[in-house]
Amino acid sequence: MNAAFADWMKAVQAGTEEALARFLPPAAQAPTKLHEAMRYTTLGGGKRVRPLLAHASGELSGAGSDALARAACAVEMIHAYSLVHDDMPCMDDDDLRRGKPTVHVAYDEATALLVGDALQAQAFGVLAGSTDVPPARLVSMLRLLAEAAGSAGMCGGQAIDLDSVGIALSLEQLERMHQLKTGAMLRVSVLLGALAGSDLAPPQVEALDAYSRAIGLAFQVVDDVLDATEDSATLGKTAGKDAAANKPTYVSILGLEPSKALAERLRLQAHEALAPFGEQALRLRELADLIVQRKA
Repeated sequence: MNAAFADWMKAVQAGTEEALARFLPPAAQAPTKLHEAMRYTTLGGGKRVRPLLAHASGELSGAGSDALARAACAVEMIHAYSLVHDDMPCMDDDDLRRGKPTVHVAYDEATALLVGDALQAQAFGVLAGSTDVPPARLVSMLRLLAEAAGSAGMCGGQAIDLDSVGIALSLEQLERMHQLKTGAMLRVSVLLGALAGSDLAPPQVEALDAYSRAIGLAFQVVDDVLDATEDSATLGKTAGKDAAANKPTYVSILGLEPSKALAERLRLQAHEALAPFGEQALRLRELADLIVQRKA
């Protein structure tokens, strides 16, 4: 990772942390337990991949700082809520996330359920509060976020995942599941960042869509690889959960080395998709490299 990219990442991550702290209810505001738990799970952890993608695509459309911060925080709040619910006993039943106790462990199950509900609502409120985006486009952004988070996106993918335990999925079925479960929110991060600025030509939007689909799938492939190797201990969560639960993964279907090769092909596809933008898309290319070449 070069120094300029590392500095850019740190700046975006720090800015996102500040914006999240500002957009979340204060911990001292009633109901204090709920607000404290919302901040506990959202602040001070995570790689902020989705906000990084939103900021990188926002550079292509000249998005303003407030509109971009709101788009980035909205997708991160949805992501945080999904992790809280995913960790609960009724789903993956995990007691560790980002190296610290999960919300239902640190607080209780009812609070964890409400934290997820409240973060989802907060995300839409934050995005809707933008005054820099034309109303018609803002409505489109809200619709895209709703679709990405709902049964046609992340929640639908999670439902398929839960129903797939112990079932031998085909590669096509596995890809479909992860394009929804993981890919939908990564895709909408890219699109919301771009839509937060000036209009892009239809071919440019199509290019961003192709890019986001490639990295969305690559992200999950790399997660499966990391979970199947000694690097899984660096993920900040309980290692080997999917294998222990007999869930289908890319490694279980393709094998370890073919999964690594697939991730690399997807990285190259992401690069190719960005050709219409030239050097303007440097940050998006660097993020594709980061997603595939990461060790955690």
